[in-house]
Amino acid sequence: MSGHLVTRRSLADAALAAVVGALVLTTAAFDADTTALDYALLALGSAALAFYRPCPLSVLAVATATGVAHVLHAQPGLPAALPVLAAVHTAARVGHRGWAGAASGLYLAAYVATDPTTREVVEKAALLTGWFLCAVVTGLADRNWQAYLRQTEQRALEAERTREEVALRRAGEERLRIARELHDSLTHSISIVKLQAGVAVHLARKRGEEVPPALLAIQEAGGEAMRELRATLEVLRTDEPTGTPAELVERARAAGLAVELTVTGEERARPATVDRAVYRIVQEALTNAARHAGQAKVQVQLCYGEDELVIRVDDDGAADPSRPAAPGMGLTGMRERVTALGGALHTGPRAEGGFSVRAHLPWEAAG
Repeated sequence: MSGHLVTRRSLADAALAAVVGALVLTTAAFDADTTALDYALLALGSAALAFYRPCPLSVLAVATATGVAHVLHAQPGLPAALPVLAAVHTAARVGHRGWAGAASGLYLAAYVATDPTTREVVEKAALLTGWFLCAVVTGLADRNWQAYLRQTEQRALEAERTREEVALRRAGEERLRIARELHDSLTHSISIVKLQAGVAVHLARKRGEEVPPALLAIQEAGGEAMRELRATLEVLRTDEPTGTPAELVERARAAGLAVELTVTGEERARPATVDRAVYRIVQEALTNAARHAGQAKVQVQLCYGEDELVIRVDDDGAADPSRPAAPGMGLTGMRERVTALGGALHTGPRAEGGFSVRAHLPWEAAG
């Protein structure tokens, strides 16, 4: 997008130089005394205007030097001053008021010096003075207008950032409210179910009776539900990472999971959005591996590329490609995080066995 903008500006600058050059050269053609040197000076001064954006002072110097030389050589009419007027305007527009005024004075002095006793020359010089003054004033006005537009845009960006901060704060407050409601309602109910199931299992075993499978399933489901609920409450209470992927790997090892972390590519600072996503993706992938992969080995890879960061978590567990598992809330949340950053997520059983999670997070969209 920026390349197209630069091309359009370059074409516009070239068009300006061509229009000014056509005007002054056409006017010079009506003067029988115009020589090849005069045409060359006018063409050079006009062509320099195509580069007024990157080097306004150089353009001002070239246009003024060629204009003064043309005036002293041919004593032209007023249209010959157009390249110098345009250069003075662009110089004042970027803040070089002193240089613009000096160039105006130099050109006017050369114009008057051709024949200071002729009334017509003096009148034309007075008219040129007004033109140059207008060029300087309009350049300064344009500069102030551009500054005003930048300031307005900055205020708009600041207001947008403030709105985002307010929205994030309100979202955080809502997450805390939901966490409190879940804790006060569901946690209590699930605890009662788990407790009652545990008491029933204990009593059955104490009496020497066979424990019904349904009762054991209720007890196990109650424990699993409590763990899931605690994990959900932890996520709701904080949206910020509480560590690094390396710390997650260390904690997983301490819990008995065989995990290896590999980092490839030129490591670079991650934007905050990418940092959160990396932490949550690795956290969820390790959690799933601990639950479903048994005593499998897990390989965590962070691959830093030019355009994206690739997170890959593979295990050699019992996942079967012929029986793909239905995505749960963890994988769904992981996919939503990656999609929100403009990335892509691939999950599923591996052909050689085990499960694979691969996330591509582009730097540009994340930044």
